[in-house]
Amino acid sequence: MATRSSKPSPGRPLAVYRAMRDFSSTPEPDGKAPRRAGKERFFCVQKHLASHLHYDVRLEHRGVLLSWAVPKGPSLDPHDKRLAMKVEDHPFDYGEFEGVIPSGYGAGIVMLWDRGRWHPESEDIDAALERGELKFSLDGYKLKGSWVLVRTGRDGDARTWLLIKHRDEWAGAVDIVGFAPLSVKSEGDFEHILAAEQPSLWHSDRPARGGIAGSMFTEIIAKAARLRAAREAGTKAKSVKPVKRQKMHKGPARADAKTSAARRSPPRPRRTV
Repeated sequence: MATRSSKPSPGRPLAVYRAMRDFSSTPEPDGKAPRRAGKERFFCVQKHLASHLHYDVRLEHRGVLLSWAVPKGPSLDPHDKRLAMKVEDHPFDYGEFEGVIPSGYGAGIVMLWDRGRWHPESEDIDAALERGELKFSLDGYKLKGSWVLVRTGRDGDARTWLLIKHRDEWAGAVDIVGFAPLSVKSEGDFEHILAAEQPSLWHSDRPARGGIAGSMFTEIIAKAARLRAAREAGTKAKSVKPVKRQKMHKGPARADAKTSAARRSPPRPRRTV
């Protein structure tokens, strides 16, 4: 059976990904769709609530998405060294996926938290990965500027990396995952994604029952049920505020800018001294 640390066979970069999923029951893409033409490299960050909440950072390379699971999410503070566990490569079309994985591996809710373009700061990406130090820049809606992924695992453990923000104009003390929690695709939160698909899911069998993730699921399922009921009744849910739509900022905004809507594009953080 495939594991998260398994290596794909030569010429089959998605072998592990496909072996870990039953595509007759999951809405996740199978990776058979052709990669779009173009020289720009795509990146995304998907916020994934499963047995635990984490953020999947994905960088396009050689037609697939290199992937790291970051439990605490990215940080704009260069002092923070965020644990990033290397996981199986994902198909390119997974980069637009947002929805509910009903059962099996990765069961939970997936939100497209950020997306954009990435640029390697090393000429040879494969050599940088082999060395265990990949420097790159991001141009997303929430994450921008220079970053590095550094492998820390030893004795054959290639899974353990650190995600670190470099000091530049986009670095700062803003808690980006808390400040901008919503989807860049739907502008909603987890309950809106669940309500749009399967609000009755997991009443009897769900990914997490205890701990922080279990409490989050309990609250999200209840909110999703109210949203769906209100939608079907043609009324507004009293206890759940609808998501306000906001025009996305493609350039930096001031750090003191007031945002009361989806916060898909945060203000430009103050530079760390």
